[in-house]
Amino acid sequence: MRDNRTPSFENDFYAPTDLFAAAAAADERAGFITKTYLYLFGAIAALIGIETFFFTVLGMENMVKVTQTMFGGQYSWLLVLGAFMLVSWVANVWAQNSTSSAMQHAGLALYVVAMAVIMIPLLCIAQIKTGDAKIIFSAGTATAGLFAMLTLAVFLTRKDFSFLRSFLMFGGFAALGFIVTAILFGFTLGPIFMYAMIAFMCCYILYDTSNVLHHYRIGQHVAASLALFASIVTLFWYILQLFLSRE
Repeated sequence: MRDNRTPSFENDFYAPTDLFAAAAAADERAGFITKTYLYLFGAIAALIGIETFFFTVLGMENMVKVTQTMFGGQYSWLLVLGAFMLVSWVANVWAQNSTSSAMQHAGLALYVVAMAVIMIPLLCIAQIKTGDAKIIFSAGTATAGLFAMLTLAVFLTRKDFSFLRSFLMFGGFAALGFIVTAILFGFTLGPIFMYAMIAFMCCYILYDTSNVLHHYRIGQHVAASLALFASIVTLFWYILQLFLSRE
């Protein structure tokens, strides 16, 4: 994740192997952070655009049919979850490619499309259960508020949250275990699990944001934006589920 510093870059995606963004010149560091968040907001806008296309152009009825086809069987979610994890791994590998900007962009685009697909059932439930998109908007607003506060906390304190790595890794395996068990045995995880996962994803945002400041290299803005995007959308997923549990 680092580069050998050279007087100039041939393109935005080549960076010296030992040059952390934290150790770069102020203008290079500011450029890296700006690009990271521009790509992040672009990915979020693309996700919203894809979902809007799905539900307005293709229509709710077709989306319900897609949901029933892809996620209707007892073990369909396990297959979808497995496929999503594989696609996520591929997308991350591509996004971290150090030699090809096209591959980096393809990784981010692949992940956005995969997330748009896996979000369809939850958005369908939200639309059907409430009759409109207000609860989706409310969940999005809550997600944006939490993300803004966590980002501000990291940027103001400049604290390195890389110490959370082990906790996040083992916590992720535990959460996956709960989810798979719930699918296999057909029980609902409930609001307590949702609260726990919201807190867990907030920790992930702290971790990812501090990595932007301390552990990515100049030129890795696509990979950094993908990590942040994954955490934000997953946070939204659990906030929306929590809101729906109260309906």
